[in-house]
Amino acid sequence: MRLLVLAMLLSATFAPSVLADVQWEEDGWLATIGEERLEKGDEFGCYGMPNLAWKADPGAVALECREYVEDRIDASKWGSSPISTYTPSDLTAAQHTVISNQGFSVHGDETGQSATAWHSEENVPEREYDWFDLGRRGGSLEKGIAEISLLESELDSGGLVNMYWVGRIHDATVRHDSGVVEMLSERDDTWFTTWGEAYSYWAVERCNSFNHSLENSILRFEPIDSPACRSATNAWNVPITWIANVSSATVLDSSLPTLEVDDRNTKEGWRQEGSILYISVLAGNIAEFNLSEEVEYDITGRTQFFNNKTSALTIGGHSTTDLFLWSKRFDDHEFLKFTWLLTPRGLEEGLEWLPYVGVGVLILSVSGIWLVLKKDALAYSKAEELMPKGENGDANG
Repeated sequence: MRLLVLAMLLSATFAPSVLADVQWEEDGWLATIGEERLEKGDEFGCYGMPNLAWKADPGAVALECREYVEDRIDASKWGSSPISTYTPSDLTAAQHTVISNQGFSVHGDETGQSATAWHSEENVPEREYDWFDLGRRGGSLEKGIAEISLLESELDSGGLVNMYWVGRIHDATVRHDSGVVEMLSERDDTWFTTWGEAYSYWAVERCNSFNHSLENSILRFEPIDSPACRSATNAWNVPITWIANVSSATVLDSSLPTLEVDDRNTKEGWRQEGSILYISVLAGNIAEFNLSEEVEYDITGRTQFFNNKTSALTIGGHSTTDLFLWSKRFDDHEFLKFTWLLTPRGLEEGLEWLPYVGVGVLILSVSGIWLVLKKDALAYSKAEELMPKGENGDANG
């Protein structure tokens, strides 16, 4: 009997967790093609959780979604924890701060805030909270909705251009516009990046310190890696393109690989245009250059975008429940970089009865425990009545 009561107590204990677990199922593709997308330079962020509402408790959504991503895949090849998330347009500034406190620096897109980032080519972010409302200038990748001329115009204007993509709506697979992809493939003036990567590149202004020297025609340059500073801005350590004026000297050799002017995905390297030396390097790494002569030189700052590109393009993969359906068609277009905003799939149609099974288990368990205890009480009462009485009316031991 005691074993039966114990079993019922355990079933009642685990029933609530069953209720929570059956409300969504994870995307198994993260463990396979997810790693491939990471190697190609994509990013994984958050979209939400099926069992929680952003408006009701944004902190809980951000926390649970962050843990969902962290338990399954790194957010980027530059950092393990996600820093990019979708948020709806009806949240307050205070709620965005709550989300930021869970580690998310980039909130997108078109989130309805007064402080904004990249809603136009002139809307250059100045403060960290400007990134709580990332703009959407590039439209959609969806066939029939994408506008090539509008996208070209935005890229020509400069700044960061953010596009929208969703691979499936209900049961219908969405087709992408191949004409847009073809046009983008021909742009050598654009940095193809992700939300978190672009933010981290921008945030280096808060951690702008480096060492440099020139001795025996060897130029050494080292951006200082400050984990405390990066932690304060919640940014990753990504290659930043620095500008050095080396006058009439020519680079003969370097510890970094060479970059071409048309390289458009983030990586370490260098290239020279006349007296200007572009150095793309991670903080903490030392770049050495063997120059043709001893000259006066100057480190003049960094470029706005990687490899001195005039524009940047990001693509937010919204509501990514199935990475295969959302991403597979772009395997042959490795220059494109996506920010996959993940959310687990909600309870599939035909399985809606599972939560009620959990409720039933809970009710039956509690009822069973009550009946067992009542039966034990009755048995004890009957046994007490059959016991002989002593002179004072007490049962004899």
